Amino acid sequence: MIEETESWRRIGTPVHGGIVLVSDHASNRVPDDMELGITQAQLDDHIGWDIGVAGVADRMARRHGIAAHLGNVSRLVVDLHREEDHDRLIPTESDGVLVPGNIGADREGRLDRFYRPYHDAMEDWLGRAAPRLIVSLHSFTPAMASDPDSMRPWHVGLLYNRQGTAARHAMRLFAEYGLTVGDNEPYSGRLLNATMNRHAEAHDRPYLAIEVRNDLIRNERGQARWADMIADVARRTAELIG
Repeated sequence: MIEETESWRRIGTPVHGGIVLVSDHASNRVPDDMELGITQAQLDDHIGWDIGVAGVADRMARRHGIAAHLGNVSRLVVDLHREEDHDRLIPTESDGVLVPGNIGADREGRLDRFYRPYHDAMEDWLGRAAPRLIVSLHSFTPAMASDPDSMRPWHVGLLYNRQGTAARHAMRLFAEYGLTVGDNEPYSGRLLNATMNRHAEAHDRPYLAIEVRNDLIRNERGQARWADMIADVARRTAELIG
């Protein structure tokens, strides 16, 4: 089953008390009535979305029964993984790329049109699903264009704020695959954890905030491999946390 609105898209039906997936940056779509002033190539890069996560989420839903709630608009239109008052909610620059269409943007208009419907729908969906574990899926670029000498060596990272138990289990399980695993890398969940702070930690819902290096999931083969690994780690983590 697929449901879709302007702000969110869903694949599959949650198993009550099971595992679900959310992904804030799964789309680089810009509405037809909006002009950001950047190229399609720039939108297709990591500044426009989290490369590869939509394909991974689709496979996890269809092959592993892990239903997904996905953002359906580019992070450059509004960043769904920020608090409402965050100064980069509507970025005017990203990794050295100017986004002229966001200068003087209607902040409240974008909150009402995209951000609030996305998070309100997620909260209702999670409330009805009562998940045993939430997988929050993101991807990261191997090196920022603005800092090309700072390579990020991790294959995958686990982010967390106050709730670290599930993340620590998952770090060990990913390491068993022979992966280089980051602990609150390449970003710290103590600083950047908006969606899971709101929908997981605030409700005492266990979660895994997973960051996959995007060169590993750019093609279908990589997406299929990582969908299988993440589903396996999520299920084993859910068993370990009870």
